[in-house]
Amino acid sequence: MSRPVRLLIVEDSEDDALLLVRELRRADYDVTFECVDERQAMSRALASGTWDLILADYSMPHFNGIEAMELLQKSDLDIPFIFVSGAVGENTAVAAMKAGAHDYVMKGNLRRLVPAIERELREAEVRRERKRAEEELRRSREQLRALTAYLQSVREEERVKIAREIHDDLGQSLTALKMDLSWLKGKLSEDRSLQEKAETMMELIDSTIHTVRRIAAEARPAVLDNLGLAAAIEWQAQEFQNRTGICCELKRTLNDLQLDQNISTTFFRIFQETLTNVARHAKATRVEISLEERQSNLILEVKDNGRGITEEQVYGLNSLGILGMRERAFLVSGELQISGVPEKGTTVTVRIPLNRNQTDYDKSAHRG
Repeated sequence: MSRPVRLLIVEDSEDDALLLVRELRRADYDVTFECVDERQAMSRALASGTWDLILADYSMPHFNGIEAMELLQKSDLDIPFIFVSGAVGENTAVAAMKAGAHDYVMKGNLRRLVPAIERELREAEVRRERKRAEEELRRSREQLRALTAYLQSVREEERVKIAREIHDDLGQSLTALKMDLSWLKGKLSEDRSLQEKAETMMELIDSTIHTVRRIAAEARPAVLDNLGLAAAIEWQAQEFQNRTGICCELKRTLNDLQLDQNISTTFFRIFQETLTNVARHAKATRVEISLEERQSNLILEVKDNGRGITEEQVYGLNSLGILGMRERAFLVSGELQISGVPEKGTTVTVRIPLNRNQTDYDKSAHRG
């Protein structure tokens, strides 16, 4: 069964062009071809046709094969390009191959033509398959990242809702219950056992109120929405220090910087995950934190004095927390870098570019 091939021939000799076509048809190719011998015709052919192969003479009166190859390269089309020419020097053939030709066949030795064409057609198909696979992989990654962004957005919305409901509904109910119990305690008789029971109940309610506030703050700290990223970082560092006993030192040069909510949330969640990793894995006694604007970038750096993360741990298949941190940064056009030195600690750096609107300071904070 004949194999179809669409052939663009760059040749000023009709006889030579037909000779090439006959060679391919002898090899059982069903050839559809067009012959051009000047620049404009070549440009039109590349723009209007879908070609499997280009065969070009090296030298012609008004056009040449090198010019034809340059036109192909500018078109960004991946089409095998083979020179088929008369006697030329070895240096010329080598130069043509370096310039981008896929092969060079002499007109006086057309026995090499069909094997060269078959090889280049196979390799072109491999390149197309690879390109299709890469494009599919790129689309899949974009879809996955879009899904990740959507899920993170939904999760943050749910956290805000849950934190508000816990704080407003459950918190207020507990406060009211404490007030009622306090009133009831005042009405109790001098029975010591009843008084002690009421005291115990009030202590339990106080503990529950504290727990509710902590859960609400962890779900979505009000300080992040009300006071901004810098204050939220400071609050989280203090909470971490109180909970773990690991000393936290914060250096910040930002106070009133107004940020997009997505960027603030991204920084804060990455910071939370970083502190979680310090508590679980680092065996550190000290954490140094800096938050600053530098060269139109907002940069958060967290450095501990623990055992130091390894490269295998940074890029390991099970390092899903780190992968999530990278994806969070990527979704706001930022980057995350993690480096470790054995027994000297780990440094996590988050860098996110700021646009003009994000670097405007809140002037109203300084009025009146």
